[in-house]
Amino acid sequence: MVVSANDARWLEPCLSSIYAHAGGVELQVIVVDNASSDGTRELVESHFPQARVLTSPNLGFAYGNNRGLEHTLARYMLLLNPDTEILQGDFADLLSALDASPEVGIAGVRQVDGEGVLLPTMRRFPNALRALGEALASERWPVHPAWAGERVLESTAYGRAGECDWVVGSFLLARREALLAAGLLDERFFLYCEEPDLCLRVARAGWRVRYLPRMTIRHHAGKGGVRPRLLAQEAFARRQYARKHFGPVHRTLYLVALAARYGLRGRTWALGSLSGRGAPPFVMPPPQALSSVAPPPQALASTARCSEEAPT
Repeated sequence: MVVSANDARWLEPCLSSIYAHAGGVELQVIVVDNASSDGTRELVESHFPQARVLTSPNLGFAYGNNRGLEHTLARYMLLLNPDTEILQGDFADLLSALDASPEVGIAGVRQVDGEGVLLPTMRRFPNALRALGEALASERWPVHPAWAGERVLESTAYGRAGECDWVVGSFLLARREALLAAGLLDERFFLYCEEPDLCLRVARAGWRVRYLPRMTIRHHAGKGGVRPRLLAQEAFARRQYARKHFGPVHRTLYLVALAARYGLRGRTWALGSLSGRGAPPFVMPPPQALSSVAPPPQALASTARCSEEAPT
């Protein structure tokens, strides 16, 4: 599943690498065109006729991926960013490892940036203490205790398979049964926090999240530099996550720690989104509008709009 919002320039190397690393596995590649104006559909249809293109309004990462997930009955479902390329490994070996570990519901793989530097894609669930640690620059400390930050930074951890709380959505491989048990991505998150929310629900449903370095991909992360609107969106999404998963006291402590983190780094544009005083960076339509643009229910559609606890 590849969601493209004007990402046509990345799609050719991305899709080429998918097919080149199939390893004999039959792949159903779906590209969701999130209202692109850069020729995404034309590129895919002309260069990759074996792939399927779905047209969707740009209602966010979760919404676009859910529309694609509704159109497949595959045993395993991969969410893959368009600005990625598979460098090593193949899907046959990766799926074989998952078949041998039926308790694993979601898996991630090794990722490097455009210069080949390891990306810390294993994460711990957000909480107030970790937000405080990050506000106090815990990633610069000589040691990185688990309580002080979300990112797993020890490079040795990425050389072996292991469990983690959640993996980033640039490469998130999910078992179909796990999604049926936990529900699809929560579409109220336009961007950011979809992955920890999904992985938390998968874990609560009795599945495990695992990092498997059997495959390496290149992810051109941070290619746009510091973008205030996206940072404000991250703050807004974290506020949504806290409202959904934390009680009142924990939520308050978490938001205060986040405010300190953004304030100490001079990212004042994020504080309005975090407090709720400012308008959301990306405005979502009301629920009735969402239902009017969704296709008829198929495959996993019955679980598409999961809402464990509705945000207030």
